[in-house]
Amino acid sequence: MRIFITGGAGFIGSHLCERLVREGHGVTVLDDLSTGRRENLAALEGNPALRFIEGTILDAGLVQDLVDGADVIFHLAAAVGVRLIMEEPSRSILTNINGTENVLKAALKEKKLTFVASTSEVYGKAAKFPFSEDDDLTIGATKNLRWSYASAKQLDEFLTLAYVREVGLPAVILRFFNTTGPRQTGRYGMVLPNFVQSALEGRSLMVHGTGEQTRCFGHVADVVEALVRLMATPAAQGEVFNVANDQEVSIRGLAEQVIAATGSASKIETIPYSDVYPVGFEDMARRLPDVSKLERTIGFRPRRPLAEIISDIVAEKRALMA
Repeated sequence: MRIFITGGAGFIGSHLCERLVREGHGVTVLDDLSTGRRENLAALEGNPALRFIEGTILDAGLVQDLVDGADVIFHLAAAVGVRLIMEEPSRSILTNINGTENVLKAALKEKKLTFVASTSEVYGKAAKFPFSEDDDLTIGATKNLRWSYASAKQLDEFLTLAYVREVGLPAVILRFFNTTGPRQTGRYGMVLPNFVQSALEGRSLMVHGTGEQTRCFGHVADVVEALVRLMATPAAQGEVFNVANDQEVSIRGLAEQVIAATGSASKIETIPYSDVYPVGFEDMARRLPDVSKLERTIGFRPRRPLAEIISDIVAEKRALMA
């Protein structure tokens, strides 16, 4: 098949490209390289099955041309990372809403199978655990710009599902949680690569807040496996899925595991959120997904243990430092 991936030079997108090319598909990538990197696609350099175009999803004409040449669309391009969202909220809003609108409108022409990346952020301040796809969503006050990303992604979901209902667009919504692994950069506040880098350099691991907040980390290879299976499952169309591991760890516990895995003498320091982010930041004490719907639908759920995820990131970082 011919597959079009927006944000294909990004962290998840580049791993998906490699898997799809390996399975014999032709892949076209559109990426503006604002957060993605050409180096992420180095393993496919010169491969005729990959076509890379540097450009933006805000270019509606370009998006239409690329969608017209594809059988399946994975819309992964977005402004991501808490730090980027807090520093440039307007960019987050415009990219995530207008870009998704362009992709969906282009897909409508011939009703192309379209996967739209969403996020666990849409659950906001929900206090019912675990988070299920049909749960109510609770977003914080508009003065707290942290929630601009969640609100934009909610609108993406609403628009996608509106086209599903109104015109029968075959679309699937992917709510990613904390996906991590090789190639993820800590540049925009991604916690695990930052912790590993600090530990390998012997610097303190900076834990924001109390460190008692918990998250679930999934390996990017497991996430890609889920995407490939969803692509081959017609029953997934028109649905929303949590794509995540459901094994919880506190952020302090994560830091402790990283120190142990690297054999580092680094210390753990806590730092108030106010020292890291601008005014308007809120955090959640817990974020736990229900992944039973994903498993029922495709017979698979991300399960790789945290120790393996940390080991893969440590190996990559050490190789880069050698």
